Amino acid sequence: MNQISKKIIKIIKKNKLSTKIYKYYFVQIVYNIDTLKGDFQGRIIIKEEKEMPNIVLTRIDNRLVHGQVATQWCGPIGANLILVANDEVAGNKLRQGLMDMAAPSYAAMRYWTIEKTISTIHKASDKQHIFIVCETPQDVLKLVEGGVPIKKVNIGNMHMADGKRQVAGSVAVDDDDVAAFAKLRDLGVELEIRRVPTEGAENIEKLFK
Repeated sequence: MNQISKKIIKIIKKNKLSTKIYKYYFVQIVYNIDTLKGDFQGRIIIKEEKEMPNIVLTRIDNRLVHGQVATQWCGPIGANLILVANDEVAGNKLRQGLMDMAAPSYAAMRYWTIEKTISTIHKASDKQHIFIVCETPQDVLKLVEGGVPIKKVNIGNMHMADGKRQVAGSVAVDDDDVAAFAKLRDLGVELEIRRVPTEGAENIEKLFK
């Protein structure tokens, strides 16, 4: 057994890591070898390895959770937990209550700030099939840059407002929105414009024209 193997075993025993716990960690070895003397010097660092939450879909919708989201999306994507990631709603019990009434009975509801979503979502159980709903592409970008493993974003409802231009049936954007979408795409996130699952997706390039 070489010196590296001995050090790994020593650190595992010292920290009393069981097999069950140890599989969620990885060992980083930092070392220098003096080739003249043949000496080994180094340190072993135990780092926590985050679990991957089961995110079935992330949707952008100005209205967040309403009948369309609850009745037409949750079933087809197999969601049993709707996570509203929105700083304002996280502290607004009235809006939470209205969304609770729209949610399907089989889906649990969570109302978290963007920061709490980033710091907590990795603790989710495998049995939780998470449907994340955000209000803006900027919030989705914050989640992705914060380490939330979002692979696909459904762009549902982005209503017309001052400074925005209509680019699809239910999607209006401004330059900041387009920049956020471009960054998400650069980060490898799949984007689709689709109001409901029964409709076909619209050409995503409409966002960037």
